[in-house]
Amino acid sequence: MNYKETEVQVFGAEQVCASCVGMPSSKDTYEWLGAALNRKFPNQHIQMNYFDIDSSHDNPVIQQFVNRIIEEDLFYPIVLIEGEIMGEGNPRLKTIAAKLKEYGYEEGSE
Repeated sequence: MNYKETEVQVFGAEQVCASCVGMPSSKDTYEWLGAALNRKFPNQHIQMNYFDIDSSHDNPVIQQFVNRIIEEDLFYPIVLIEGEIMGEGNPRLKTIAAKLKEYGYEEGSE
């Protein structure tokens, strides 16, 4: 098993975005995604981080992306892998898993 340890970032807010009513909250999506990826890629570390867009952040790159979400009215939660947007509003596990495979992650590896 040879993979590049990868960071998955989820950006969102406690309140569901106006266009995403009826979908899980950003925090629920973050927790669901982490659990789903751990099942899909067992024994392979995926760094998961959640960022609340209603908070300020010390990291200027994170804060810049939070500002972009607000300024461009992007749908959240937004999932990024290594800085690339993988899902917006209702992220798809299939899309996220495909990107992780590009980094060498293998499904069901022990």
